[in-house]
Order: sequence, then structure tokens, then C-alpha cells
Amino acid sequence: MEKNFPEEFTQIIKFEPPLYKQRHQFVKDLVEKYKPKKVADLGCADCSLLWMLKFCSCIEVLAGLDICANVMKEKMHTLSPLPVDYLQPSERSLTITLHHGSVAHKDPCMLGFDLVTCIELIEHLEESELKKFPEVVFGFMAPSIVVISTPNSEFNSLLPRVMLYRHPDHKFEWSQAQFQSWALETARCYDYSVEFTGVGHPPTGMEKVGFCTQIGVFVRKHPRTGESVQSEKPMEAVYKTVFKAVYPSLKDEKYLQNAVINEVIFTAQIIKNRLMSKREEYGDDPERKSQFQPSMDCFSDYLGKLVVEKNMEPFVSGNEVYIPLTTIFSFPKVNRLCGTFEKLCKLIAGKVPLSSDGSAVMFSIEHENEED
Repeated sequence: MEKNFPEEFTQIIKFEPPLYKQRHQFVKDLVEKYKPKKVADLGCADCSLLWMLKFCSCIEVLAGLDICANVMKEKMHTLSPLPVDYLQPSERSLTITLHHGSVAHKDPCMLGFDLVTCIELIEHLEESELKKFPEVVFGFMAPSIVVISTPNSEFNSLLPRVMLYRHPDHKFEWSQAQFQSWALETARCYDYSVEFTGVGHPPTGMEKVGFCTQIGVFVRKHPRTGESVQSEKPMEAVYKTVFKAVYPSLKDEKYLQNAVINEVIFTAQIIKNRLMSKREEYGDDPERKSQFQPSMDCFSDYLGKLVVEKNMEPFVSGNEVYIPLTTIFSFPKVNRLCGTFEKLCKLIAGKVPLSSDGSAVMFSIEHENEED
């Protein structure tokens, strides 16, 4: 590569969107492609990548690791559930945990992940840490996919004000050949394949310089056996947990019950309002009333029996409106939440006013009549 670039290239490099956003989007695209359930971000720093990934519906476990606890603590509040998460729990479970520790150390909390990301991390490692890094990530953690990004030193001459390294904490910055040599040897040793790409395109005519950020995507060739993982599992944890958030989920019976009760009441209220609206429209005309509510008064004596027989028909009896549970269960959202009619009955038992036989939601309209 030429050491001295034409002057017109030295002041025009500006990435849109910013380079860090391109790196994060690259990871997000990879998540959408492979649908991992458990993702760990090593060197998570300000947690911005974890914040983006928490919205990916396939992910159920997110973990972050960084050597600097203070940086994580400044932004870890962004990973906490919001009030809306409790009002509208997700159908998936989600747990987010942050750990303080070094990627040169093994800890059992980092086992079992599908995807591990190391975004702009390795260039911050001391030589002794870099030597241990492959064994920790590829040998011990052994996820299905590892993503590693690092600066491409060949691009530095195109960046204004970059004298040696892009950041004062960088211990090295590799050329494309250096990174690929290290990555290929690491992949060979631990039975992975690796593909190279990057973000931050060079100017037209300077394609040989390569991407500003070079990326290696490592994919494990064969599934890891449980025995090999267990044999290397340390006896004690070495990382310190500094944050943990468990999001409300419909997989938790408590949140599921609340969601079902709210949806049942909401659905029944809509049906009741439509029924009463028609009742007002038709007034006391018996012929017109029969068009929407056949034999409305016949339910008063044998309520339980007739609700079952007329199980899809809401009706009024005296000052009560009855909405059969079978009608409510037929609504898509209620059906999807409960799965079975029996589950619906179990979740709302004692929580929603029901008819004497428990087959219909019951509303009183006495106060409405008084207002009229």
C-alpha cells in the first residue's frame, strides 16, 4: 500500500451514518439472519450495542462484559425495563446482565451463548491478554458465531489527525493481511470458518485500502459436545455482576394472567357497548329487537344451560349483560394469549365477574339505566 495518499483524499472522509452505527447495524443484521437466542457483547463499554439488540425479538438472553465497570454503570440504566414493558409485556422472556471482568479470564457465566460480539475490542488488549483471548472465546465459550471488528491500519492515512493509532488506548492496529492471518490461524485452531468484510467504504479509486473497520465473522464448523464444555468449566466465577434486569414476559404466569384479564374485560366491554347501542337503536319494537337478540328474556330461568346452547350470542337479562366466554375466546388476541379455552377459564377465575355457571362474563347495566 502507498504510504502517501493524494491530498484530496486526506480531508474528505466522513461516514454517514457514523462508523459506530454501521458496526452496530452490521451486528443487528447478523442477528436478524441467524436468530440467536443468547448473545454476549465482550467489551460492551457504554452498552449502546446491547441497547439496540434488546429490541430484537429472537434474543432472550443478553450479556455484556467490560474491564471498566464505571463506563458500564454510566449507561446501564438504559437497559432497564420501562413502564410500558410492564403494561404490555412481551411474549418472549428477556434477561440482561452486565459483568465486570477481563476477556483474558474464563467464567462459567459466559457459557452457552449462540453469538459473541467483539466490536473494536482486540486492539485494546495487551499482548498477554491477546494471547489468551482466542482460547477464552473460541476454546472455552465456543459460541456458534463470533464477530470481531478492528481498525484497518491501511485506512489511517485517509483519516485527518490520525498520527499513529486512532485511539490513545489502542495497543496495536492491524493491516488487512495481519488481521486475516491472525483470524485464519485462530479459526483453524478452534475448528471455525471465517469470512472477511467490513464497514466504512474507502473513496472511489482507493478500493485497495479496504474498509475503515475490518470485520471477521467466525462460524463454528461442528456442534460442541456437552462433555467438552463441562471438562473446561471453572469451579468459581471470576467476573463481578454489576447489573441484571429481568423483563416482564407473558411466559410468566403472573404477567400472562394480567394481560388475559385486561384483554377479556376490554373485549367484553366492546361487545357490551355494541349490544347496548343496538338495543337503544331498536327501542321497544319487539320485531326489530328480535333481529339482533332472539328470545332475549328466555334466559332468566335457565341461564347456565341456555348460555351454553347459545354460546356465541351475547344477551341481556334484566339489568345484566352476559358475554359468553366462547365468544370472547374467538377473538384472535385472546385466543393467542390463552391457547386453549380451559386456560382462559383458569386465568380469569375469581378475577372477572362471571355468570353463576362461569360460562359468561357478566356486566351490570343498572347504573346505565339510572343515568338514562
